[in-house]
Amino acid sequence: MINELYTDSVALLKKMIAIPSFSREEHLVVEGIIEFLEEKNLAYERVLNNLVLKSPHWKSRKPTLLLNSHIDTVKASDKWTKDPFHPTEEEGRLYGLGSNDAGASVVSLLAAYRFLIQKEQQYNLILLISAEEEISGKSGIEHVLKTLPAIDFGIAGEPTQMQMAVAEKGLMVLDCVAHGEAGHAARNEGVNAIYLALQDIDWFRCFQFPLQSNYLGDVKMSVTQINAGSQHNVVPDKCHFVVDVRTTDCYKNQEILDIITENVTCNVQARSTRLNSSFAPTDHPIIVQGQALSMATFGSPTLSDQALMPFPSVKIGPGNSARSHTADEYIRLDEIRDGIDKYIKLLHGLHWQA
Repeated sequence: MINELYTDSVALLKKMIAIPSFSREEHLVVEGIIEFLEEKNLAYERVLNNLVLKSPHWKSRKPTLLLNSHIDTVKASDKWTKDPFHPTEEEGRLYGLGSNDAGASVVSLLAAYRFLIQKEQQYNLILLISAEEEISGKSGIEHVLKTLPAIDFGIAGEPTQMQMAVAEKGLMVLDCVAHGEAGHAARNEGVNAIYLALQDIDWFRCFQFPLQSNYLGDVKMSVTQINAGSQHNVVPDKCHFVVDVRTTDCYKNQEILDIITENVTCNVQARSTRLNSSFAPTDHPIIVQGQALSMATFGSPTLSDQALMPFPSVKIGPGNSARSHTADEYIRLDEIRDGIDKYIKLLHGLHWQA
C-alpha cells in the first residue's frame, strides 16, 4: 500500500503546485484537494479554507492527536528560473512553489492518515489541512481549533528533514515610542526624543532574560526599524522604533512584555502576544518513539502554526527549511516516500494512554 500512497501523494502535490494558493487565496487549491478526498471516499468537513478529517474509530475515552500542515504559500520571487506553478520533475526533484513548504508535508500526512484509519488506534486522530499559516492569520488553524474536540498532542508538518523540533521560538513585534519636547536645535531647546530612545534601545541590546531554554537558548530582541524628526533644525519630540522579539518556552509572551515595560521609559505596544513559543515534553510517547526511529530532537528558530497550538506539539516533516521561500523551491521525491514511511512508523500502533 505504501507504493500506492506515494504515487497518490506525488500526483496530488503536482496538482496543488499548479494552483496558486497565496495566503487568504486558498479556495481553489481547497477545491482541488476536495476532489482528491472524494475520489478516495474520505469524509471531510470544510471550515472556510480549511479541511478537517476525523478518524472513523472515535471514542471519547481516548486521547486525541492532531496532524496539521498548511496549503498557503508566499508569493514567488522574481528570482525563479522555472515556472513556479508548473510542477517539474528533474533528477529526482519536484520543483514548484509550495513543494517544500509545506505541500510535501500535507500530502505525506494525508497518506499517513489514510493508512492509520484502516485500523483502530489507541488515540483519536484528526487531520487539519489549514490556511493562512504564512501570515499567522486568524482564519486558519486558530479559527478551526475552536470548533474541534480537545486536543492532547499535535504534529505540525513543516520541512525538518523528518527530525523532531520539540521546541519552537515564538514572536512578538513591538512598536515603541519615546516622547520628548520639540525645540529649536540652534538654541539647545527641548528634550531630544532620539536620545531618550537610544537609552531604551541600548537596554534592548544588552538585557539578558534570566531563564535560558535548553533547546532554544536565550530570548532574542532586535531593534529593526527607527524613525524620528521632521527637519534638521527641530529637536524631535517623538522617536518611533520597532523591536523584533523571539521568545522561548521559558516565558509566555505576556510575561516578556511585562518585563520589558517595567524596564524601559518609552511607550511599548505589542502588535500581538498570541504567537507563543512551544515545547513538547521529551518523555511523551511520540517523542520516545521518534527517538527509537533515530529521529533527532532540536529547537527551531522559525515560526509555524505550532505557535497557535495551546497544547504540546512537535514539528516534523519532509524537506529542508533552508529551501522554504526560495527561488526554484523543490522537494526530493524520495523525501516524500521517506516522510510517509516515517509518519506511519511513528504513529501506527502507538501505545498512548489517556
